[in-house]
Amino acid sequence: MNAKTIQGKSTVEIETALLQAIDDSFKPTLAIVFISVKQDNEAVCRLLNNEGIQIFGSTTSGEFISPEISQGGIVIMLLDMNPGYFKLLLLETGEQTTLENAKQIGLTGKNTFSNAAFLIASGWLTQDGENIVEGITEGFGADVTIFGGMAGDDLALDGPFVFTNGQSSSKGLLALIIDEDKIQINGIATCGWKPIGTTKTITKSEGNIVYTIDDKPALDMILKYLGVDYDFDSGKEIVTQLGALYPLQMEREGVAPVMRTAMFANRNDRSLICAGNIPRGSKVKFSLPPDFDAIEQVIEECRQLKIEQQPEADALIMFSCISRHLSFGVLIKEEIEQIQQLWDVPLAGFFSYGEFGRSKTGKHEFHNNTCCILVLKEK
Repeated sequence: MNAKTIQGKSTVEIETALLQAIDDSFKPTLAIVFISVKQDNEAVCRLLNNEGIQIFGSTTSGEFISPEISQGGIVIMLLDMNPGYFKLLLLETGEQTTLENAKQIGLTGKNTFSNAAFLIASGWLTQDGENIVEGITEGFGADVTIFGGMAGDDLALDGPFVFTNGQSSSKGLLALIIDEDKIQINGIATCGWKPIGTTKTITKSEGNIVYTIDDKPALDMILKYLGVDYDFDSGKEIVTQLGALYPLQMEREGVAPVMRTAMFANRNDRSLICAGNIPRGSKVKFSLPPDFDAIEQVIEECRQLKIEQQPEADALIMFSCISRHLSFGVLIKEEIEQIQQLWDVPLAGFFSYGEFGRSKTGKHEFHNNTCCILVLKEK
């Protein structure tokens, strides 16, 4: 399987790059499209449709082709994967819940391929991250491969969306179902964050809303613990910077912690609205501000993935939390570039509002503030 990546700051630039990429030796059948909400995704889809290319698409909060990071642009990975090796499906939350749609996607994968893997992108379904994993697992079975990310919208937080040929939805769940008997797929969810301080208990929560930590208002606890102030009268009540720099690590026995990022704060009830569920009774720790050691740990875990599971690749796809970009700043480019250099094949990715994948010691689940790497190789 051959892969090429193209990028541009307009539909015109993408059209030029697309025509240059396609030749007698390369006829792509599938496009992985990561695009800013500022761009005309319908026009880009028409370009790809005209070439008979199927589309797996998501809006972003920044997109990249190693080593280039863009804001407000378009990146596309083109693959000449045999159309018989994959199936695209987009379902919208509405009459059917996200959990029911995810289960249907799992069942579709099970009925299409005896050994299926799922590449997922979801629209404005931040509260449904766990439901997506649960539903696909229920539909397909426990031994399932799930990687992907939640769409972004350049931190406007108004409504990211996903799309494929002839369909788009802000509340959509998009799946690229791949035959693992034909395409070898491995990946890892890794973050490199180091915990700090004592373990604390979530004493009141509901879904992704945390009301109290150790019986104290969650917002007051995090502000006091971190020694920072926040001006709630200065615009939207977003604590993105706090969540990016000091995410919560939700501890679990015997497996790696899962990260949870605070996205909003409620100044009335002093609660935190996180980008993933945190059940009552959960044990959590804060995280140290990131440094280069965190990136080195991510690179090392990817290196182990290459050595132990997938030494060769045709393409790499990355879903990296927007909070990582906010946290690491220019260092995030080092992380992307070094991961690409491990396999030395085309890489495309975007900054997301949540990630799906399996950690080194865990199961496939929903993450925040994490980098998820997917490695593809035709057998």
